[in-house]
Amino acid sequence: MDANDGGPRPRGFAADIATDLKAGRAVELAEIYALDAVSNDERDAIDTYISTAPQAERDAFNERVRQARETLALAFTAEEEPPAGLLERTLAQLPAELPQLPEAMSGKAAAEAAGPASGDELAAARQGREERRRPSAARRWLIGAAAAAALALGGVGIGSYVASQNDPVNQVLEAQDVREASTNVTGGGTVLLAISASKDALVVRMKDVPPPPAGKVYQMWLIPRNGSAPVSQGLMDAEALSKPAVVSGIGPASMLGITVEPAGGSAVPTLPTVASARLDS
Repeated sequence: MDANDGGPRPRGFAADIATDLKAGRAVELAEIYALDAVSNDERDAIDTYISTAPQAERDAFNERVRQARETLALAFTAEEEPPAGLLERTLAQLPAELPQLPEAMSGKAAAEAAGPASGDELAAARQGREERRRPSAARRWLIGAAAAAALALGGVGIGSYVASQNDPVNQVLEAQDVREASTNVTGGGTVLLAISASKDALVVRMKDVPPPPAGKVYQMWLIPRNGSAPVSQGLMDAEALSKPAVVSGIGPASMLGITVEPAGGSAVPTLPTVASARLDS
């Protein structure tokens, strides 16, 4: 599709950081920024742009930088033998349009074999060196390949990291606005809460809470601030007490309540609650 016909344009990187920033690709530069794969001038340009960028764009950039650095930190917590053929498999996944690296790297040897160069040839060589110094798409693909290889070499698979990031519990616990609260449980123990307004969810963890009586379960409820009926948020039997639970859609609620109910739960809470916690900060 022609670039002038109103259709989508490819989102490839430009030949320099300044052009990428003007094109609104600051967030897409977060990973190479985090990997320190930019020059000092390029880093200064990114810092200057981000310092005055809209809050949403700034937050998105900082979050991707944090995740990239956290990924590498996690990657090197284990020392394992790298899988056979890792580098070859990684490089094999690079786009076909990349310049052939062996040919590019053999340029020096070819020049030496050709003998003394003319003035025009020297100028062309200087221009070639300048082109190779630019942060081209090829360079960024190689940075991505190196990062992927680093993850695998560190003994932490990319797939497992992504799965961890997609875990609803982790999403709440690692949210930037997460805050903690706790409340005592009648009969002993404590309910620990991790609350994130941005994720519209909270994580419930039981600490030293005794199992419910035989034939009973704990039932969680969100209490709407508009005074409407409590909304059930699931059951906890003796086995579930040791696992964190996610409660979503907390925006309209002012409180979380926990009651003891017959096995299978109830349509409405059986009072009194054995624990309750305010969700408003």
